[in-house]
Amino acid sequence: MVASTAHGRIRPLIDQQRLAQRVEALAAEMAARLPRDLTMLVLLKGAFVFAADLLRALAHHGFTPRVEFLRLASYGHGTRSRGRVEVIGGVPESLADRRVLVVDDIQDTGRTLARVLELLRGAGVRQVWTCALLDKPSRREVEVPLDFRGFEVPDVFVVGYGIDFAERWRELPWIGHLETEDTHPC
Repeated sequence: MVASTAHGRIRPLIDQQRLAQRVEALAAEMAARLPRDLTMLVLLKGAFVFAADLLRALAHHGFTPRVEFLRLASYGHGTRSRGRVEVIGGVPESLADRRVLVVDDIQDTGRTLARVLELLRGAGVRQVWTCALLDKPSRREVEVPLDFRGFEVPDVFVVGYGIDFAERWRELPWIGHLETEDTHPC
């Protein structure tokens, strides 16, 4: 299935069934390695759908983590990172002396997770693990440890399953590659 939009075409990359299976597998991996007194720190907006499914999958393994949110921006309305990570709001105060699982949608340049880890150190977090649904190692500029990874993806712009382009296509139940004029000239 290829969806055509005013901004280009969206080609499927990861279907709904593969996403569900991988989220369940990630939860099993986490249940074997992480402590029960966990706080999930969900990076908004892109990770909210993934985090909701992961939270329910962790519950199947007896976890009842606290959930906090941190809103960040690095893309704006473009398909390339602007090179700086903007924190919108602030770091939740309730994270001090907690064990935290950072849940992100995509590990791309590494700047976002590097900035989050810096913020968490300053907030007095006891221990941190990182998880990204998607990993794009070909774009890495800053090496940041990734403890849990859903899928490795090529250097394409993705949308769906909470991930957007200019606040659109978050609602897709699958992840697709958005082909636009600035990513694939005609």
